[in-house]
Amino acid sequence: MNKNIAIIGGGLTGLTCGYKLLKKGHKVTIFEKEKEVGGLASSFLLSETYLEKFYHHIFETDRDFLDLIKELGLEDRLLWRESSISVYRDKKLFPFSSAFDLLTFRPIPLVDRIRTGLITLFLQRYKNWQRLKDISAYDWMSKYAGKNVTRVIWEPLLKGKFGEAYKDISMSWLWARIHIRANSRKKLGSKEVLGYIDGGFQIFIKKLIEEIIKKGGKIMTESNISDIEIKSGGKISLRDKEREYIYDKIIITGPSPILRELFSSKEVKKEKVQYYLNKVERIKYLGAICLVFTSKQDLSQYYWHNVNEDNAPFLVFINHTKLIDKRRYFGNHVYYIAKYLSVEDPLYTKSKKEISKLWFSYLREMFSAFDENQILQKYLFKSLYAQHIVDKDYYNIVPRTNKIIDNIYLSNFSLIYPEDRGVNYAVKEGKRIADAIL
Repeated sequence: MNKNIAIIGGGLTGLTCGYKLLKKGHKVTIFEKEKEVGGLASSFLLSETYLEKFYHHIFETDRDFLDLIKELGLEDRLLWRESSISVYRDKKLFPFSSAFDLLTFRPIPLVDRIRTGLITLFLQRYKNWQRLKDISAYDWMSKYAGKNVTRVIWEPLLKGKFGEAYKDISMSWLWARIHIRANSRKKLGSKEVLGYIDGGFQIFIKKLIEEIIKKGGKIMTESNISDIEIKSGGKISLRDKEREYIYDKIIITGPSPILRELFSSKEVKKEKVQYYLNKVERIKYLGAICLVFTSKQDLSQYYWHNVNEDNAPFLVFINHTKLIDKRRYFGNHVYYIAKYLSVEDPLYTKSKKEISKLWFSYLREMFSAFDENQILQKYLFKSLYAQHIVDKDYYNIVPRTNKIIDNIYLSNFSLIYPEDRGVNYAVKEGKRIADAIL
C-alpha cells in the first residue's frame, strides 16, 4: 500500500531516499531548512561552473553512487583522472601515491618505511574489521607500525580529523579508510583513479531534483520543522511556523544532534523515543571550515596535500585543478584549504578575513612562491556537523536500527559503520532506508 511520506533533510541521503520511494509509488515531501538542498555536497557558482563548497570526488569502488549516476543517465558526465598525493612534513613536500613513494619517504627510516608498507598491505587484505572495533587506531598503529611511523604519518591524520579525541578513534574506522582506498586501485602498485562530475556534483543534485519533481514529489526549502507528534491511527503530525502536515511515515536525515528539538515534549517523554535520543546524543560531532580560492598561480604538481607537520593550522590543502582541467574555470587554479574542529573552538567563529590571514601565512611557508596578490576570489564555508567522532566505543553507541518509534526513522551518516561519510555512503544509506519502508 502506497504511503504519504515526509523526509526531513535534503542532503544526498534525503534526496536519494525520496527518489527511490517515489519510484516505488509513494507520495514524498522533502523538507530542507536551508535555501538549497544538497547538504555537504551543495555547491556555488564559480566562473559559470558549479563547484562544491566542500571538496568532493569519488572512487571506482563507489558502486551505489555509480549505479545511481547510470540510472539517472549521467554516466557520460563522469570524468576519471589519476590522483596525485603528497605529504607535507619537515617543511617539505613528499610524493605519497605509490609504494615507491613510501620507500623514498625520508621523514622515517627505511626499516620503518618497509614496515609501514607491510602493515598497509596486511590491512588492505584483512576482512574481519569487527575484531578492531574496540581497539584505538593510535594504539594499534603504535604497536604494529611503530611509534615513529605513528607520530609522523598516522597521528597527524587522526589529530586533523578528530582533534582531541584522536587517541580514542576506533581502528575499524582507519581500517575502512585504508581498505576502500586500496580497493580503488585496479591492481597492486597502480595509481589511484578518482572520479568527478563534469560541471560539478550539482549536476547530479539537479538531476535528482528534476526526477523527484517529475515523479510528483515536493521539495520545500527554508522549512523549520518542529513538534513531531503521533496522532491517532499512527499518523504523524509535523509543524512549521505556518501550518501542520500529516503523514504516514517520517524519515529524518539530518544530523543526530537536532533530533530532540524536532519532537514535541509529549513525544520526548515516551520511553522508546527517550531511549533512542539518549543513544544518538552520545554521538559527538566536529564542525568544519573550508576556504576556497582561485588564483593565477599553479602552486603544486599534486592534487592532494596531507599536512602532517606538527601544529599545522589546517589538515589538508587541495589543488582541485590538478584533477579537473583549469580551462573549466577560465584558466584559473582552484584550491581548497580545510580543517575539522570543535564548534567551540574560537577559530570556528572567525571571519573569512581572519581565517585567510592565518591560513595564507602558513601556505606561504609551504610554498615560498605563494603570492596572495594573485588570488582572484575567496569563499569561506562552515558546517556545524561535518564529522562524527568514531571512537572505540562507537559500535556500542550507534543504534542498531533506523526505527526511532513506529513510522518514524533516522537515516544519516552517523549510522554508517565502519565506513566514513561520503557521497557514496550517503546514496547507499538513502537507498537502504527507502528499501526498508513497506
